[in-house]
Amino acid sequence: MNSPILKLLSALSSGLLLFLAMPGTPGIAFCAWIALVPLLMVSRSAASPANAAWLGLGCGMIFYSLSLSWINIVLGTFGHLDWWLSGTALLLLALYMSIYLAIFSAGCRWAAQRLPLPLFAPILWIGLDSIRARLFSGFPWLDLGYSQFQINPILQTADLFGHHTVTFLIVMVNGLLATMFILLAKQQQAPIQRRTIVTAIMPAIILLTAAFWYGTLRQQQVSALYKQAESITVTVAQGNIPQDQKWSANFQQETVNRYLNLSEKALADKNPPSLLIWPETALPFYPMESPYFVELVDQLVSKRHTNLLFGAPHRQRPIPNSPPQYYNSAFLVIPADRPVSGMQLPLVDSPPLGHIQGRYDKQHLVPFGEYIPMRTILPFLAPVVETIGDFTPGLATGPISCENARIGVLICFESIFPELARNHVANGANLLVNITNDAWFGRSNAPWQHLSMATFRAVENRRSLARAANSGISGCLDPLGQWAQLSNLFTADQITARLPLLSTETFFNRFGHHFGSFCLWALLPCAVWIRRSRKTDQEKTNVI
Repeated sequence: MNSPILKLLSALSSGLLLFLAMPGTPGIAFCAWIALVPLLMVSRSAASPANAAWLGLGCGMIFYSLSLSWINIVLGTFGHLDWWLSGTALLLLALYMSIYLAIFSAGCRWAAQRLPLPLFAPILWIGLDSIRARLFSGFPWLDLGYSQFQINPILQTADLFGHHTVTFLIVMVNGLLATMFILLAKQQQAPIQRRTIVTAIMPAIILLTAAFWYGTLRQQQVSALYKQAESITVTVAQGNIPQDQKWSANFQQETVNRYLNLSEKALADKNPPSLLIWPETALPFYPMESPYFVELVDQLVSKRHTNLLFGAPHRQRPIPNSPPQYYNSAFLVIPADRPVSGMQLPLVDSPPLGHIQGRYDKQHLVPFGEYIPMRTILPFLAPVVETIGDFTPGLATGPISCENARIGVLICFESIFPELARNHVANGANLLVNITNDAWFGRSNAPWQHLSMATFRAVENRRSLARAANSGISGCLDPLGQWAQLSNLFTADQITARLPLLSTETFFNRFGHHFGSFCLWALLPCAVWIRRSRKTDQEKTNVI
């Protein structure tokens, strides 16, 4: 394949296949296992690493422009930016993400004939993913492993090295297939073929077989474990409050009533929940300053004797007379007659109706959504956060206790960062709760992409996870990554499930979370080996 046009079309086809593989529509998970084959083949045969980088960049622009098209909805529809500004933002983000694919393609070309592709390619890919997860506050969105969030038993391997385990296997298989096709095109080079089979193809096949065996075994082990564990019954409520009305003062009573009605419906069931969970900013006002809050605590927590976890904005002054700081928070309110470890709910001239058992402030804020980085040089993006405020990041806190559950809260964007969920579990959490407002995404693939990442957080840590989203997708997830039920997008709904509370520690909790960094550091000896190999080949050429 020497034609530049054919090489470019091959790279672009990889980008299209990657898009087809990711969660949402069409969400063909199998495509991920073959998507990189065309790109790897043309990259390995490129005239130089620089040429391979351009092919990778083209692949990335197709993949990310299509997969991140919801950026136009976030910035255009709800951020009120002109179409050309939101379109430019999409292209710039896609370009940034594509740079990693360009480096990947160039690296595979540079390592050609020096290191086995099925083993080097996944190390390089995950090393780059590790950088992208940290650089500029991190954006580990659309990592390749998330495409398999509904595929068992491959999903179960995530308790080893997190979602990177699945990504490694996918890229390894792509490298294996590309190597086999390259060898078939060069059948006359028999010695090279035998060496490659021994050093790369057979180990890759063995590793893939072991992964499927491990996944099947873990399904059986964890299933038996959580059937004997303690449990808690929870209800997640999905109010489906329109984003363009959510922050209107005239709509506050309607919002409270909608969530009250959904909760009352769940509590009327023969197996009522012990814990009600409402989404991120379900209460679009400051609870400590609103009479609506006292009303709902009276009707729900006090009279129905249930526990309520909800999202709401919160503001406080760090010191008297200083400007207030604003937080995107989650509150847990419990009945007044239960043991309390937090502060008593402040109600004037009234016996206490409940207690605030705990509050969690979102730690990892969304750039350009909850704050504007470099605001002085990007002032035109300020309208994006004007509707909800410019938030302050919270501090790490321990789990919030609720009966036999110790809750680790992940607010919206936080579910895409494995270390946040892992830190909650390390501090004693036996239940993860993800509250979010994905109405910003509109009717796009983004809610499914977001859901896939939350699924991996449960499997990595072997914890149940309850997810309440304003407009969907909401549901309850067991430690095997199986959703008991999922809500539809843009409908009002409530889902109740009994969730096991495990306290087991996974390999990912202990050591596996370092796998991304390990792959990044492993690139150093790989680079040394490649340089020495090239130098040796050059010396042999000079002698000849």
